[in-house]
Amino acid sequence: MKAQEFDQKFDDGEDITEMLDLSQAKRPLSAQKKVSIDLPIWMIQLIEREASRLGVTPQTIIQTSLAEHLAVNNSS
Repeated sequence: MKAQEFDQKFDDGEDITEMLDLSQAKRPLSAQKKVSIDLPIWMIQLIEREASRLGVTPQTIIQTSLAEHLAVNNSS
């Protein structure tokens, strides 16, 4: 299949996943490194409460909050 045909199928919203080799696929900037951080108990309690309210893990709350903060501060 030519690239133009492939692009057209994609643009038309057709499912092209069977035409892709996803065995080597990687998400850019998805490598992770474990860090340790000391937080006050009140902060941990608030994080856990919000995580419970949203039905996610405390780690997700922390990651999302940091990502939002960094995105806002890097946009200027």
